[in-house]
Amino acid sequence: MNQQITPAATAATEVFPTYHAEELTRGGVQARILLNGQIYSLRITRAGKLILTK
Repeated sequence: MNQQITPAATAATEVFPTYHAEELTRGGVQARILLNGQIYSLRITRAGKLILTK
């Protein structure tokens, strides 16, 4: 279910993975992201903005 869309390339031809926020939240409005033992919360607001908090 972790589908990626075509990655965007920068001027230095470095490629980054690109994800749909709706896929990260599995159709909901919130997802947790783990980084270096810390949990972050990614939330999609009613206005369609993204908020990332620790």
